[in-house]
Amino acid sequence: MKKTAYITGADRGLGLALTKVFLESNFKVFAGRFMSDWPELDELKKEYDEDLHILSLDVTDQQSVNAAADYIKEQAGQLDILINNAGILKDRSEDLFGEFNYEDMMKLIDTNTFGPLRVSKSVAPLLIKGTSKILANISSEAASLTDSWREKEYGYCMSKTALNMQLTILQNQLKEYEIKVLAFHPGYVRSYIFGEFNQDATIDAIESATGIRNQILKSPAIEEHMFIDYQGNKMAW
Repeated sequence: MKKTAYITGADRGLGLALTKVFLESNFKVFAGRFMSDWPELDELKKEYDEDLHILSLDVTDQQSVNAAADYIKEQAGQLDILINNAGILKDRSEDLFGEFNYEDMMKLIDTNTFGPLRVSKSVAPLLIKGTSKILANISSEAASLTDSWREKEYGYCMSKTALNMQLTILQNQLKEYEIKVLAFHPGYVRSYIFGEFNQDATIDAIESATGIRNQILKSPAIEEHMFIDYQGNKMAW
């Protein structure tokens, strides 16, 4: 029986790359798709057929999250790996002496912080039944309190720092079930997180996804540092 992976935000960019590399590693992948008009997952489905399940998923909508979890339970009965990848980055020009768009900040928190929590809660019973027992999350160096350097991007940074705190609590609770929680800094990935494709970024999505997959497949011990980059280097909380 093939191992199973559930990847959110799999439409394009890093999420799509993660879907590809886990399919290449002989996983059955449940790919959460937010944008139904984005074609890459459909093209991938033609190649991998029954090993790729495309799920409609909005991580800010509890009903959508629950429906996806129910589908995975019906199809597989258990889950080996969850990768909470879905995330957004809104206005980057937030300035203490200018304007704050608090509505946009709340959307960042809802998507980047509560979104992963909704998804993790929805499939925790399936992860307990799995064999790999990995709950991975795409965080960011922007979450680090120790290495904070930005003078803007309040909403995004706070959403990722709150995510990291969430993950430490999850690890405290899930260690008795032997589930390893991970927070990944994926690097500065060429992706669509800004809306348009970010050509100025330094790392290809496949390179980052391959590194993340390799770190996950090492099955790190629960005692090992949770916050790492895609190459396995420790990140400062």
